Amino acid sequence: MPAHILIVDGAPSASQDLLEQSGGRRHGPNYAAALDSQAHESVGGVETFVLAAADGATLPQGMALADFDGIAWTGSPLNAYHDTPAVTRQIEFARTAFQAGVPCFGSCWGLQVMMVALGGKVRLNPKGAESGIARSILLTEAGRAHPMFDGKPSVFDALCVHQDEVCDLPDGAVLLAGNAVSDVQAACLHDGGRSFWGVQYHPEYDLLQISAMFRRSAQRLVDRGLFPTIEQAQAFAADLRTLHDDPARADIAWRYGISPDIIDPNRHRREFANWLRTEVAPRMAE
Repeated sequence: MPAHILIVDGAPSASQDLLEQSGGRRHGPNYAAALDSQAHESVGGVETFVLAAADGATLPQGMALADFDGIAWTGSPLNAYHDTPAVTRQIEFARTAFQAGVPCFGSCWGLQVMMVALGGKVRLNPKGAESGIARSILLTEAGRAHPMFDGKPSVFDALCVHQDEVCDLPDGAVLLAGNAVSDVQAACLHDGGRSFWGVQYHPEYDLLQISAMFRRSAQRLVDRGLFPTIEQAQAFAADLRTLHDDPARADIAWRYGISPDIIDPNRHRREFANWLRTEVAPRMAE
């Protein structure tokens, strides 16, 4: 029996059009495929409904949050500290989803929007953007004991794209991981029968998706000083795509310091397998 997962797509459709044009995938279907790839350990696959929350979509008549076994939030170029309808309606929806008692998981924007919804704060990271690979994410003592990280090493790399960070956790939230760029790389909040697991990085991404994002944002990366020319940014994106298509290309992995934490999808997406097993499967059993 498959798990029924609501995927809240936090990114406006216009930004996703550009991502597709650059060879990437839309966030909702990409997230669904990543979850399904990790479902074999605990549930019989996943069936998903993608809600275009950033575009103002609401659940269809006759569908309720309680119908789902889990809720997952995608990334987004939006900023949780901006008072715009695309942001404020997602904050309110996140608060409602958590209160409904359906297990929640958030990546990047998903972490940020839920932390704000529950009383925390998000800011533009004063250390700058973290693009491509989040290096040396270190689990806290609580993180090493938390089921989200079962099977993960105490220090690991992950794919990421973000310029904002959670700067204040809400009451009751527990810090699970951080690194030199962002103090909050993972956090959780459990309140009775309600739960949220969140990460600042992107377990749902792969090198193809990151490659497309670098290709789409080549000029912005040059403007930030990450590459001297657009051509070099595009060359980096092309190398990532090549490594995605042929994970055995040790020369590319060595050149950019891309570890098995990222290349092996079962290591990179271990958090999803753990969430499905620990939070979603018990709800299905009920």
